[in-house]
Amino acid sequence: MKILGIDFFCGKLVDSIKFARKGGLIVAPSGPGLACDLKNPYYYEALRNADLVIPDSGFMCLWVNFFSKNKIKRISGYAFLKSFLDHFESFDSSFWIMPDQIQDISHRTWINETYGVKILDYQTYIAPTYERVKKINDEMLLGKIEKLKPNVIFIQIGGGIQESLGLFLKQRLNYNPLIICTGAALAFLSGEQAKIPQWADRFYLGWFIRCLQSPKVFVPRYFKSIRLAFLLIRFGSEFPGK
Repeated sequence: MKILGIDFFCGKLVDSIKFARKGGLIVAPSGPGLACDLKNPYYYEALRNADLVIPDSGFMCLWVNFFSKNKIKRISGYAFLKSFLDHFESFDSSFWIMPDQIQDISHRTWINETYGVKILDYQTYIAPTYERVKKINDEMLLGKIEKLKPNVIFIQIGGGIQESLGLFLKQRLNYNPLIICTGAALAFLSGEQAKIPQWADRFYLGWFIRCLQSPKVFVPRYFKSIRLAFLLIRFGSEFPGK
């Protein structure tokens, strides 16, 4: 289904997992991301060129299902990543791009405790601070991945910028791995950010749990997402930049 000029996946969670296993770039734009970052041409280009765009925004899905004849089922980045990892059998051929050293340790510890596997140092990369307003070009990262050739690349540096990094890798790598960009989903799973119960995620209340646990961080962020309503009203299926 096309929403704001982006082709979102319409289907069940299990079907999105099957689709993802074919490879390519997987993104899960959040409500605040759609509200605030679509004006960034690099972010929009990444969403337009992704192989699978997961409808993560509960607000967007509720809006479309209420006001449109066509229906869309929400699949959160949190649920997608958890389901993918629960059935993942190639941890030894995975590569993880982390936002900082602290989260690198926390995420790898959680993976080890949850799945009984160790992500080794050579399988991770601490991302530098990429500029949102510039096209990403990380030759060091590119060289490391091309040398290792992992089957799956997990980008965990947060929404708004990781999608652009994912597109850079998709366009520049000399092979076709699966590249997963699910925002801060791993941080929620590992406890680095507010842990979200599955029932809260199922009933579109993840945003509420986050606001309760870290109001100074998440209340302003989700308040900005109100702009998404105006974009949906005005543009519907069309790209707001036109």
